[in-house]
Amino acid sequence: MNKLYIGNVSEKASALDLETIFEQWKIPFSGPFLVKTGYAFVDCPDEKIAMKAIDTLSGKVELHGKRLEVEHSVPKRQRSCKLQIRNIPPHMQWEVLDGLLAQYGTVESCEQVNTDSETAVVNVRYAAKDQARQALEKLNGFLMENYALKVTYIPDESVTTDTSSLGGRRGFPARGPPPRQGSPSLGARPRLQSDVPLRILVPTQFVGAIIGKEGATIRNITKQTHSKIDIHRKENAGAAEKPITIHSTPEGCSSACRSIMEIMQKEALDTKFTEDIPLKILAHNNFVGRLIGKEGRNLKKIEADTETKITISPLQDLTLYNPERTITVKGSTEACAKAEEEIMKKIRESYENDIAAMNLQSNLIPGLNLNALGLFPGGASGGMTPSMVATPPTGPQATYPPFGQQQVESETVHLFIPALAVGAIIGKQGQHIKQLSRFAGASIKIAPAEGMDAKQRMVIIAGPPEAQFKAQGRIFGKLKEENFFGPKEEVKLEAHIKVPSFAAGRVIGKGGKTVNELQNLTSAEVVVPRDQTPDENDQVVVKITGHFYASQLAQRKIQEILSQVRRQQQPKAPPTGQPMARRK
Repeated sequence: MNKLYIGNVSEKASALDLETIFEQWKIPFSGPFLVKTGYAFVDCPDEKIAMKAIDTLSGKVELHGKRLEVEHSVPKRQRSCKLQIRNIPPHMQWEVLDGLLAQYGTVESCEQVNTDSETAVVNVRYAAKDQARQALEKLNGFLMENYALKVTYIPDESVTTDTSSLGGRRGFPARGPPPRQGSPSLGARPRLQSDVPLRILVPTQFVGAIIGKEGATIRNITKQTHSKIDIHRKENAGAAEKPITIHSTPEGCSSACRSIMEIMQKEALDTKFTEDIPLKILAHNNFVGRLIGKEGRNLKKIEADTETKITISPLQDLTLYNPERTITVKGSTEACAKAEEEIMKKIRESYENDIAAMNLQSNLIPGLNLNALGLFPGGASGGMTPSMVATPPTGPQATYPPFGQQQVESETVHLFIPALAVGAIIGKQGQHIKQLSRFAGASIKIAPAEGMDAKQRMVIIAGPPEAQFKAQGRIFGKLKEENFFGPKEEVKLEAHIKVPSFAAGRVIGKGGKTVNELQNLTSAEVVVPRDQTPDENDQVVVKITGHFYASQLAQRKIQEILSQVRRQQQPKAPPTGQPMARRK
């Protein structure tokens, strides 16, 4: 794939003009430019340089007032099942991309291409030509996390040859890692990189040594470990420690972390720094409970296996703006490195379990601004970004204006938990429920027991959609962590939301059609009990039973129905400047 097609070329452009642009951007070419009316072709020495030309020039460089479009030159007979997708957000979860591609057909292989660009590039093979064509039409220009995907055909040699190699040019090995054993796909399906970056704290006095003269040291670490390393020097001015975020494969993260620890130890010797330098890992609080394990068993095993001493900062240090806890590991450099691998393995497993349950798209649950939740690690900066702060939701389905009001309406949900779990939710001296309330930005109260033998207790949660998601999610997680459900048993709880009695029919639908569709879509059990007597506010109860994400999706869908009912009931305002016509 060395031959390039250059489109949107001005009629005034000459081969010399194009040569000048390539030389200006230091992009080698191995043959003359073949200039036609409106387009041109050129050969590059190898595929990597061709990719550099595409990344550097396409849509970014103008010639005689026209912005050049650069892509692989693919003969029509080879425009079949293979596509290249560029400009993929660098820290996007693999599951999201995998799910997006699967919408258009069967993906036989998906391989990452090594490039120098910040964004990721993958080569994709679909099972059928029409599937690839549909994916190209739908995904080219598709926005993901503010990155516009660029999708083009790449030569499909299998159309004209009998080669069995699906991953690369004929006679050359496929790019990217080899296929995984037991993988259902024909080609490798690697993760773009670890979805959870490694974040560590280092003493401020060692930051200079880690960066090195003119950045030479950090560049060397980045190159050797194939990592992207961000040193957040401007965060917390004057603080004794600075965070470092490492984006790479798990092996790359561990290798970079080891190198940083070795540099700090050397600098400590050179500067006669006598204090111990522990490894400090930052981890989102959502994953820490599973890292610790029941009665601390997971953590104790890591300590025993790696001969380290591990402590974790208290919950009281958490704020809505800082949902990370500090895991301090003490031991030799080698021991700390082994402990880091085990700790991050557990955290990544927790993350992958959560994101798998999230299921593909960030807009899975309508009306919910998932970026505002702070439940999953941050993006490129890896630090405390605005996305970790609960903010009002955005988008056409994201607000629930009651009868024309613009603010996001607080919702009340009654969540039923095992009576024996009340102590775990409240915590010692009420610390856990207070912390949870602050973290979620919701009011959380536990209703009195309805009787001495009550097997369930009602938790009353009041707050906007994001607060509901965070509070309910943490309660589901706490019940699992504290083993109120078996190791292989899914946590399923009953939630009640109240709806105006006149809207209950809309939730049920004609002949139960809407409620049946709700159940099929969400996998939750949704019941509107018949013959309910409306309460003093003329409201009736809708019961939702299911695992966390099923329950959340059902809740949001019901709120969406209620929002539509409210909008329909809202009186239409007369046109501005025109008096209402009187009835005669």
